[in-house]
Amino acid sequence: MAAFVALPRAAAAKIPLAELSAYLNAIETARGEFTQINADGTISTGTIFIRRPGRVRFEYAPPDESLVMAGGGQVAVFDGKSNTGPEQFPLRQTPLNLILARQVDLGRSGMVVAHASDGNTTSVTAQDPERPDIGTIRLVFTGNPVELRQWVITDEAGQETTVVLGRLETGVNLGARMFNIVQEAEARGLR
Repeated sequence: MAAFVALPRAAAAKIPLAELSAYLNAIETARGEFTQINADGTISTGTIFIRRPGRVRFEYAPPDESLVMAGGGQVAVFDGKSNTGPEQFPLRQTPLNLILARQVDLGRSGMVVAHASDGNTTSVTAQDPERPDIGTIRLVFTGNPVELRQWVITDEAGQETTVVLGRLETGVNLGARMFNIVQEAEARGLR
C-alpha cells in the first residue's frame, strides 16, 4: 500500500511592479460591480466605470442616490439627498489619481512604500512622491491572470475606505458624457 504525502502548495510569488504597471496601463475602459466599506463601517454597493486616463464613475445602488465621478481633472461628489451642486476637488489631490494616470509606473522612485504577497494576493501600497501627505492607496491583485481585486485609500487623516471589486469587464464602450461633471449637474437640475 503506497502512502501519499500532501505537500504544501507553493506560495505564489509577489507579482513584479513592472507587470502590475503593465496590467493597469492596459486598462483603457472597464466596468464592474463594487462594494465599498467606509471608515465609519457603513457599506455601499454599486457599479464602477473606468475610462483611463483620469476618469472614473461610481454609481451607488439604491437606496443610496450618491454619485462620485472624476473627469476633467476634478472629482465631484453628488449627494443624492441634496439639491445643491456637487462638492468638487482636484483629482491630483487623491491617491486614486495614481491608477488613473495616463501612464502608471509603480517603479517610479518614491511611489511604492510597500510591496508584498500573502501567497494568494500581491499588495502594493503607493503614494504620490510629490504629495505624500494626501494619503496612500493599497492595491490588491490576484495572479494568473493578474486582476485588480480591491483598493484601500487611506486619506491624510488616516481614515480608510475600501473598495472591493467584482470581475472587471474591460474594453467596454463608455461615452465621454458619463464623466462630464458639468453635464451631470445640468441633468440633475443643479446648474
